[in-house]
Amino acid sequence: MRLAVLFTGGKDSCLALFKEHKNIVCLLTMFSENTESYMFHTSSIEITKLQAKALNLPLLKGKTSGEKELELKDLDKLIRKAIKKYRIDGIITGALYSVYQSERIANICNKLGLKCINPLWHLGPEEELNELLKNKFEFIMTSIAADGLDRSWLNKIITKIDVEKLKELNKKYGVSLIGEGGCFESLVLNCPLFNKKLSITDYEIKMESENTGRLVIKKVGLI
Repeated sequence: MRLAVLFTGGKDSCLALFKEHKNIVCLLTMFSENTESYMFHTSSIEITKLQAKALNLPLLKGKTSGEKELELKDLDKLIRKAIKKYRIDGIITGALYSVYQSERIANICNKLGLKCINPLWHLGPEEELNELLKNKFEFIMTSIAADGLDRSWLNKIITKIDVEKLKELNKKYGVSLIGEGGCFESLVLNCPLFNKKLSITDYEIKMESENTGRLVIKKVGLI
């Protein structure tokens, strides 16, 4: 089987890739102009180009205005491009709980005669974080939008201690352990499949409020 990954560079798509890596022939990334898109991750999405180099996998990029439902046509075009160029017969997603995303991607796959594989589907939040740490994934939060989270969480490599803190914030404020609902977005700096790790050497943190902000990466490279 020849598979493509819908790749965002975040923890979910990287873990899905890790689980199915033996059959993956390319990465597919959508660049959306709509930062509020329900379909596509937008935080630090440009870093996927470097991650693709670290993975030694080709990256196919698609662009979309992010207009609801029309963005699916843009994704369809990107997947068709992968079929033509890499003869893929399946798509991997990092979907965990989003029926909105998974159903729409599955519909496109069914129409194109592709298998849609969701290796993380309904994986427990704590189980996902433990699996990431057990396999030595290094990941940070690149945006936050939830009571209990503040600027100290941005650009901080998540550890077991942080997982315990997130569990406390989950009980107190309802913060999702895995960032569901936009609580936070993530970026993987290193994982077992990378031949080099990402190093952020210049950045800025922009806060809209005490609990809402984002990491603006100005300079990043592979080391």
